[in-house]
Amino acid sequence: MDLSRRHLLSATAATTAAAALPWRSARAQAANTIRIGVISDMSGPYRDTTGPGSVALTQQAVQDFGNHGFNIEVIQADHQNKPDVGANLARQWFDQGVDVIVDVPTSSVALAIHQIARDKNKVHLNSGAASSDLTGPACSPNTVHWTYDTYMLAKSTGAAIVKTGGDSWYFITADYAFGHALERDTGNFVKAQGGRVLGAARYPFPATSDFSAFLLQAQSSRAKVLAFANASTDTVNCIKGAREFGLHRSMKFAALLMGVVDIKSLGLEAGQGLNLTESFYWDLNPRTRALTQRVRAKNEGRPPAMVPAGCYGAVLHYLKAVQAMGVAAAKASGVEAVNRMKAMPCDDDAFGAGHIRADGRKIHPAYLFEVKTPGESRDPWDLYKVAATTPGEQAFRPLAEGGCPLVRS
Repeated sequence: MDLSRRHLLSATAATTAAAALPWRSARAQAANTIRIGVISDMSGPYRDTTGPGSVALTQQAVQDFGNHGFNIEVIQADHQNKPDVGANLARQWFDQGVDVIVDVPTSSVALAIHQIARDKNKVHLNSGAASSDLTGPACSPNTVHWTYDTYMLAKSTGAAIVKTGGDSWYFITADYAFGHALERDTGNFVKAQGGRVLGAARYPFPATSDFSAFLLQAQSSRAKVLAFANASTDTVNCIKGAREFGLHRSMKFAALLMGVVDIKSLGLEAGQGLNLTESFYWDLNPRTRALTQRVRAKNEGRPPAMVPAGCYGAVLHYLKAVQAMGVAAAKASGVEAVNRMKAMPCDDDAFGAGHIRADGRKIHPAYLFEVKTPGESRDPWDLYKVAATTPGEQAFRPLAEGGCPLVRS
């Protein structure tokens, strides 16, 4: 597994410092320290929408939380989008005293770490993975799923497109847990409103860079809507390829998971008019703009993307729970730490007010955005206008329908 250089240097420095302390002092310091591990995609297709941004926003949450009588350490590593790498890393970190793992894009990796956190009674704050199974049949008392999920994306984007006449769909799908869940959830909404799913092409992830064959299959389906059940650079490359083949002249594109970094890469000329769903946008309101101003210099000069913003909100709320229950109690039981998070109302500059349900699902509004035309954009990151807002209680799957064993009927 690849640990970042920063993590290795931090770990070495911490070990050296601890060795120089009296044994009891070092033990007391460890007992009063919350260790947060950010596991993300630092080098692959999701790097620009998670990765370093998730680390920067986690660090910003620690800074905004302030000094409340206990120490906080943040470490980071790259899971390479491989479940075995992520799982091995999580086991090692938890055994070495990490209390909470944050972010974890790539649903297959997240589902593996989700189970390890439960086995070791630690905390998993998921922002990056989309699979709604994390709060469904696979739900855990140790996990909070903060930012978004496939149900939310499918309902907001998929339902909106069917209502405008897009009643026949073809999917290009990343062949792993996230892609499957997004295709499934969106297909269910399409069919519930009288639409049809004409087929799907599933491609190996993350080993695919040429989507030509899949786009030609989509074209031959004669569907009205071409849906991309993937994310980040894969979605950008699919849209660029589809336009080169001229598919935009006969099909409407449904970008089921895109963000500001992806649209910036795609460009407004190619992206204008696209509908997409997010739960955070840097220019949404005064609070999101204030957070952006604080963190932008630490975030490679860019405004925060949705997943890193989720890391900010989840970590800040976790630290408030630790403060309320005490460090010793929080470190002793991940279940009790998550229970305290569920018992406390949420409020932060990224998502505003919200709460966490019994199944671990964080509830906040979802926004359907339309990508601006080049003429509407005022600056390089002015990319969206709000097309619709879905209140939190309507945006996510109803609690009784998820099949989570934690939910009492």
